[in-house]
Amino acid sequence: MISARIAVILMGLGILGLISSTVFTGLVLAGAYRFAAMRRKRRMTVQQDFHPLVSLLKPLHGDEPNLDAHIASFFEQDYPSFEILFCARYADDAGLQTARRVAARYPSIPAKFLTTGEPSYINAKVSSLEKMAAAAASDIFIISDSDVRVTPNYIRDVVGPFADAKVGAVTCLYRGVADEGLWSKLEAAGMSIEMTSGVLVANMIEGMQFTLGPTMAVRRSCVDEMGGFGYLGPYCADDFVLGNQVALHGHEVVLSDHVIDHIVLNLSFTASVKHQVRWMKSTRFSRPKGHFGTSLTFAVPFGLLAGFAAWFLGLPYLALALIAYGIVARAVMAAILGKAVVDERHLMRTILLYPLRDLLGFVYWAASYASSKILWRGHVYRLSEGGLMLPTELESGQLTAS
Repeated sequence: MISARIAVILMGLGILGLISSTVFTGLVLAGAYRFAAMRRKRRMTVQQDFHPLVSLLKPLHGDEPNLDAHIASFFEQDYPSFEILFCARYADDAGLQTARRVAARYPSIPAKFLTTGEPSYINAKVSSLEKMAAAAASDIFIISDSDVRVTPNYIRDVVGPFADAKVGAVTCLYRGVADEGLWSKLEAAGMSIEMTSGVLVANMIEGMQFTLGPTMAVRRSCVDEMGGFGYLGPYCADDFVLGNQVALHGHEVVLSDHVIDHIVLNLSFTASVKHQVRWMKSTRFSRPKGHFGTSLTFAVPFGLLAGFAAWFLGLPYLALALIAYGIVARAVMAAILGKAVVDERHLMRTILLYPLRDLLGFVYWAASYASSKILWRGHVYRLSEGGLMLPTELESGQLTAS
């Protein structure tokens, strides 16, 4: 049993955490209002005559559930002039074969299929980006992951900001999509709400200085400025580094008002936890100060800490109020962001799940400090300062925890 003095200290820490998370919630809501206002303004000033040739770059690695439907959504674009380039390690890659079958259904859309062989970089995706950039016909690249699905206005919305010569890169928010299993739905809630809240606040306070992996649109000239895509080769968070380099070279990074579907592929508890801890570790090394500050943005863990301490001190009504506040605060934030920003299709489910995801998010955040090692595509790497990935001699089977 803890002493009354320790209980008072813990309750104080919990209340301070609730205060800091409330401040963060206020910033999120301000960021959401700003995002909605910017979306209305942009849609009133659409550049109808701006439609340059665009190259869609799609790195692939093996097959995935519904990959054909996801790829098909990129062919079905309401945009006059674009090409799609696909790249994998080998010609017999299952994902590349799926892309060929889908492309055959859209003969009017130019498509190219490339291979890299064994990758030249520790981040194998970068080898594909280099190969596709060299073969691309346009000077605007839109890079997207294989596990995303888009609507027909995707290219038009993403390319629009490039009408301003100051814009060097554009990125998109995304909503998590999961139809099976509790753990995948919890991960989807984190994508839709936790990720969105952090991006909105960062955009409001310091402007976009990074891009998000599901969509990274960038000018060829900006890629050349940073030394080519090869610059990203040693990094785990290539999306963060790409946008950061564009911003450091004096170009604007724009957060598009277009929101895409990010499909959750991790259906089991183990796969979901490993994926989210790996992402947290990547953020820890890419943005160490910001990642540390993330600890102050969670509400449910601090509500539980303060509530249990108050209960121990014989204050049951205060305990229930503190716990309820943390849960309700996160449900309200999920409701507002889900409705007004990411257009969440399963809004009530997300509202109900997000308080639990907030608690788990704190656990994942704490776990990110337990080790610098990550498991990525069957290989173990060690993260170092700046998000650099360094090889280790361990094989994936020797890793007991990511």
